[in-house]
Amino acid sequence: MLDWTDKHCRYLHRLISADVVLYSEMVTTPAILQGDTQKYIGFNTQEHPLVLQLGGSDAKDLAKSCVVAQDYGYDEVNLNIGCPSDRVQKGKFGACLMNEPDLVVDCIKSMQSAVDIPITIKSRIGVDNNDSFENLQLFIEKIANAGIKTIIIHARKALLKGLSPKQNRSVPPLNYDYVYRIKQLFPELSIVINGGITTVEDVKVHLKQVDGVMLGRAIWNNPWLLYTLQNELVGEYTNNRDDVLVDYRKYCQTQLTKGVKLHWLLPPILNIYHGLAGNKKWKSHLVTQATQRINDLTVFDEAREFIQL
Repeated sequence: MLDWTDKHCRYLHRLISADVVLYSEMVTTPAILQGDTQKYIGFNTQEHPLVLQLGGSDAKDLAKSCVVAQDYGYDEVNLNIGCPSDRVQKGKFGACLMNEPDLVVDCIKSMQSAVDIPITIKSRIGVDNNDSFENLQLFIEKIANAGIKTIIIHARKALLKGLSPKQNRSVPPLNYDYVYRIKQLFPELSIVINGGITTVEDVKVHLKQVDGVMLGRAIWNNPWLLYTLQNELVGEYTNNRDDVLVDYRKYCQTQLTKGVKLHWLLPPILNIYHGLAGNKKWKSHLVTQATQRINDLTVFDEAREFIQL
């Protein structure tokens, strides 16, 4: 998620769950090939397994970006053809590419030929009026024939005109059945479902039909949901919230010595005590005091006093 799942956020998430697969923000090929590459795709070694999510439509540039990702040490590259923002459309990538399956196939083949790490796809179930199940099936068949083995499907269509990216996450109705049917028709593919999933119970229901579940804003709003998922679905992980806070505080100290400002490190931790008494005061104290006392990590200890476990 752009401007959300940066390396600091992912570091926190790894402290909470040992096994979840983490995804970068979506990064465009120009940012990687022409911008500050370290800024856009640098990460902490503790984040593995880690996937770089790419945006682009130029097959050669996507291939070059995959090489950079592999050299950096990413475990996988995901081509995002599900993002509906105006900025993405102007760059001719994201969800609009679902209307150009042959171009997507060219991109996939170019990316796969350039690297040894897996290439995956993230899509919607459709775009605008191109939203029939038959069209989705044909699209999946084409990219599967190109060699794609893992597809993440956001179970909403994208409306490229008239809706903001935020509205595109809630206004088009969810259609989980489309994703389930794709798995039934393509049992050899690894199908991961995304969209509107907010609880452990939701995840368990979907895992009866598909191979995996992707969560985004649900984890941002409640990072500790990762802990419950880890312990109920994968295996016991003994960190508690205070352990995570201690470890993240140490991480912050290291980042401060590298010149990172505390205000960049705060957002991921704000919801760590989601659902507990004192959470609002915890967040308010962190934000107000960190603004007034630049890079003073004692604000973590002070804010913790508001939380009632």
